[in-house]
Amino acid sequence: MKIQNLMKTALGLVMAVVLCTSQVNAQDKNIVELAVGNENLSTLVAAVKAGGLVETLQSAGPFTVFAPTNEAFAALPEGTLEMLLKPENKDKLVAVLTYHVVGAKVMSTDLSNGQKAATVQGEEVTVSIYGGKVSISGAEVVAADVAASNGVVHVINKVILPPSMRQK
Repeated sequence: MKIQNLMKTALGLVMAVVLCTSQVNAQDKNIVELAVGNENLSTLVAAVKAGGLVETLQSAGPFTVFAPTNEAFAALPEGTLEMLLKPENKDKLVAVLTYHVVGAKVMSTDLSNGQKAATVQGEEVTVSIYGGKVSISGAEVVAADVAASNGVVHVINKVILPPSMRQK
Protein backbone atom coordinates (compact mmCIF):
# COMPACT_ATOMS: atom_id res chain seq x y z
CA MET A 1 0.00 0.00 0.00
CA LYS A 2 2.84 2.41 0.86
CA ILE A 3 4.58 1.66 -2.45
CA GLN A 4 1.34 2.32 -4.31
CA ASN A 5 0.91 5.66 -2.52
CA LEU A 6 4.53 6.57 -3.27
CA MET A 7 4.03 5.70 -6.93
CA LYS A 8 0.86 7.82 -7.09
CA THR A 9 2.67 10.72 -5.44
CA ALA A 10 5.62 10.35 -7.82
CA LEU A 11 3.30 10.26 -10.83
CA GLY A 12 1.53 13.37 -9.59
CA LEU A 13 4.83 15.19 -9.12
CA VAL A 14 6.09 14.17 -12.55
CA MET A 15 2.84 15.31 -14.15
CA ALA A 16 2.93 18.58 -12.24
CA VAL A 17 6.51 19.23 -13.40
CA VAL A 18 5.64 18.35 -17.00
CA LEU A 19 2.55 20.54 -16.94
CA CYS A 20 4.25 23.41 -15.13
CA THR A 21 7.24 23.46 -17.47
CA SER A 22 4.88 23.69 -20.42
CA GLN A 23 2.70 26.32 -18.73
CA VAL A 24 4.81 29.17 -20.12
CA ASN A 25 3.41 28.38 -23.58
CA ALA A 26 0.15 26.90 -22.28
CA GLN A 27 -1.80 30.15 -22.22
CA ASP A 28 -1.32 30.45 -25.98
CA LYS A 29 -3.03 27.06 -26.44
CA ASN A 30 -6.68 26.18 -26.00
CA ILE A 31 -7.79 23.26 -23.83
CA VAL A 32 -7.76 20.74 -26.69
CA GLU A 33 -4.29 21.81 -27.83
CA LEU A 34 -2.99 21.45 -24.26
CA ALA A 35 -4.42 17.94 -23.99
CA VAL A 36 -3.09 16.91 -27.41
CA GLY A 37 0.37 18.05 -26.32
CA ASN A 38 0.34 15.88 -23.17
CA GLU A 39 0.89 12.15 -23.75
CA ASN A 40 -0.69 11.39 -20.34
CA LEU A 41 -4.02 12.70 -21.68
CA SER A 42 -4.11 10.82 -25.01
CA THR A 43 -7.09 8.67 -24.00
CA LEU A 44 -9.04 11.79 -23.06
CA VAL A 45 -8.17 13.31 -26.44
CA ALA A 46 -9.43 10.17 -28.23
CA ALA A 47 -12.65 10.27 -26.21
CA VAL A 48 -13.19 14.00 -26.90
CA LYS A 49 -12.74 13.30 -30.62
CA ALA A 50 -15.13 10.32 -30.51
CA GLY A 51 -17.68 12.45 -28.65
CA GLY A 52 -17.49 15.24 -31.21
CA LEU A 53 -16.47 17.76 -28.56
CA VAL A 54 -13.23 19.07 -30.08
CA GLU A 55 -14.81 22.17 -31.62
CA THR A 56 -16.70 23.00 -28.43
CA LEU A 57 -13.57 22.75 -26.25
CA GLN A 58 -11.63 24.87 -28.74
CA SER A 59 -14.23 27.66 -28.57
CA ALA A 60 -13.88 30.83 -26.50
CA GLY A 61 -15.20 29.33 -23.26
CA PRO A 62 -14.24 29.91 -20.58
CA PHE A 63 -14.15 26.29 -19.41
CA THR A 64 -12.72 24.36 -16.51
CA VAL A 65 -11.85 20.79 -17.47
CA PHE A 66 -11.17 18.07 -14.93
CA ALA A 67 -8.96 15.96 -17.18
CA PRO A 68 -8.59 12.25 -16.32
CA THR A 69 -5.20 10.73 -17.06
CA ASN A 70 -4.66 7.67 -19.25
CA GLU A 71 -4.27 5.67 -16.02
CA ALA A 72 -7.66 6.94 -14.85
CA PHE A 73 -9.30 5.62 -18.01
CA ALA A 74 -7.38 2.32 -17.71
CA ALA A 75 -8.75 1.89 -14.17
CA LEU A 76 -12.36 1.85 -15.40
CA PRO A 77 -14.04 -1.57 -15.19
CA GLU A 78 -13.00 -3.81 -18.08
CA GLY A 79 -14.85 -2.98 -21.29
CA THR A 80 -16.25 0.34 -20.06
CA LEU A 81 -14.03 2.59 -22.18
CA GLU A 82 -14.49 0.43 -25.27
CA MET A 83 -18.28 0.52 -24.74
CA LEU A 84 -18.30 4.31 -24.38
CA LEU A 85 -16.22 4.78 -27.54
CA LYS A 86 -18.69 2.88 -29.74
CA PRO A 87 -20.66 5.20 -32.06
CA GLU A 88 -23.99 3.88 -30.75
CA ASN A 89 -23.01 5.02 -27.23
CA LYS A 90 -21.96 8.56 -28.19
CA ASP A 91 -24.63 10.15 -25.96
CA LYS A 92 -23.30 8.26 -22.91
CA LEU A 93 -19.72 9.24 -23.78
CA VAL A 94 -20.73 12.89 -24.16
CA ALA A 95 -22.54 12.76 -20.79
CA VAL A 96 -19.41 11.40 -19.06
CA LEU A 97 -17.08 13.88 -20.76
CA THR A 98 -19.27 16.95 -20.20
CA TYR A 99 -19.56 15.96 -16.53
CA HIS A 100 -15.83 16.79 -16.42
CA VAL A 101 -16.44 20.36 -17.67
CA VAL A 102 -17.64 23.48 -15.86
CA GLY A 103 -18.72 26.43 -18.00
CA ALA A 104 -16.50 28.93 -16.19
CA LYS A 105 -12.82 29.36 -15.38
CA VAL A 106 -12.34 27.98 -11.85
CA MET A 107 -8.83 28.15 -10.42
CA SER A 108 -7.81 26.04 -7.42
CA THR A 109 -7.78 29.17 -5.26
CA ASP A 110 -11.50 29.59 -6.03
CA LEU A 111 -12.36 26.20 -4.48
CA SER A 112 -13.66 25.51 -0.98
CA ASN A 113 -14.43 22.29 0.85
CA GLY A 114 -17.95 21.07 0.16
CA GLN A 115 -18.42 23.46 -2.76
CA LYS A 116 -20.64 22.25 -5.59
CA ALA A 117 -20.27 23.26 -9.21
CA ALA A 118 -22.71 22.68 -12.04
CA THR A 119 -21.17 20.89 -14.99
CA VAL A 120 -21.94 21.33 -18.67
CA GLN A 121 -23.63 17.90 -18.47
CA GLY A 122 -26.12 19.40 -15.99
CA GLU A 123 -25.29 17.61 -12.75
CA GLU A 124 -22.97 18.89 -10.02
CA VAL A 125 -19.49 17.90 -8.94
CA THR A 126 -18.47 18.27 -5.31
CA VAL A 127 -15.14 19.67 -4.11
CA SER A 128 -13.41 18.03 -1.14
CA ILE A 129 -10.30 19.49 0.46
CA TYR A 130 -8.62 17.36 3.08
CA GLY A 131 -5.03 17.32 4.26
CA GLY A 132 -4.00 19.76 1.55
CA LYS A 133 -5.37 17.53 -1.22
CA VAL A 134 -8.21 18.53 -3.49
CA SER A 135 -10.69 16.03 -4.90
CA ILE A 136 -13.49 16.52 -7.38
CA SER A 137 -16.32 14.04 -6.73
CA GLY A 138 -13.77 11.52 -5.42
CA ALA A 139 -11.05 12.10 -8.04
CA GLU A 140 -7.83 13.60 -6.69
CA VAL A 141 -6.42 16.62 -8.49
CA VAL A 142 -2.83 15.66 -9.39
CA ALA A 143 -1.99 18.85 -11.33
CA ALA A 144 -3.94 22.08 -10.87
CA ASP A 145 -4.34 25.40 -12.63
CA VAL A 146 -2.94 24.58 -16.07
CA ALA A 147 -3.98 27.77 -17.82
CA ALA A 148 -5.28 27.72 -21.39
CA SER A 149 -6.40 30.50 -23.70
CA ASN A 150 -10.04 29.47 -23.12
CA GLY A 151 -9.98 28.34 -19.49
CA VAL A 152 -8.11 26.04 -17.17
CA VAL A 153 -7.34 22.33 -16.81
CA HIS A 154 -7.04 20.39 -13.57
CA VAL A 155 -5.65 16.88 -14.12
CA ILE A 156 -7.42 14.20 -12.04
CA ASN A 157 -6.64 10.57 -11.22
CA LYS A 158 -10.10 9.06 -11.87
CA VAL A 159 -12.86 9.24 -14.43
CA ILE A 160 -15.88 10.65 -12.62
CA LEU A 161 -19.36 9.50 -13.55
CA PRO A 162 -22.46 11.64 -13.31
CA PRO A 163 -24.68 10.54 -10.37
CA SER A 164 -27.43 9.58 -12.84
CA MET A 165 -25.06 7.04 -14.46
CA ARG A 166 -23.66 5.46 -11.31
CA GLN A 167 -24.77 1.96 -10.44
CA LYS A 168 -26.80 1.87 -7.29
